[in-house]
Amino acid sequence: MGYAMSVTTGLGFDEAVAATRDALSAEGFGVLTEIDLAATLKSKLDADLTPYLILGACRPPLAYAAVQADASIGTLLPCNVVVRVDGADTVVEAMDPGLISQMSGGQALAEVTGDARERLTRVLDAVAAR
Repeated sequence: MGYAMSVTTGLGFDEAVAATRDALSAEGFGVLTEIDLAATLKSKLDADLTPYLILGACRPPLAYAAVQADASIGTLLPCNVVVRVDGADTVVEAMDPGLISQMSGGQALAEVTGDARERLTRVLDAVAAR
């Protein structure tokens, strides 16, 4: 099983970022953090990387339920969603939340991660449909 769920789109990078933000919002996620990895690596290592943005997405009811089910789950939050350029395409991907429940084995957490997986799948589908 892979660890990422992803879609490829013909949208330009900035359009894909906007579409991803819109789709996350439609599913009740807010973006808590934003890391421009390309800019960070350029400033710290003088390394060139194609545009690569990490959005730390959170849906508060899911985060609350997850912490109630497993207090250590914060080590895996928020849900990271990546928008990156790959050749002529833009890739949007997220960690598969199902992996979290596989690691913990708890039923309550499995319900939360199942909900998160469904929502993130709809986010990716919405971006791919644009």
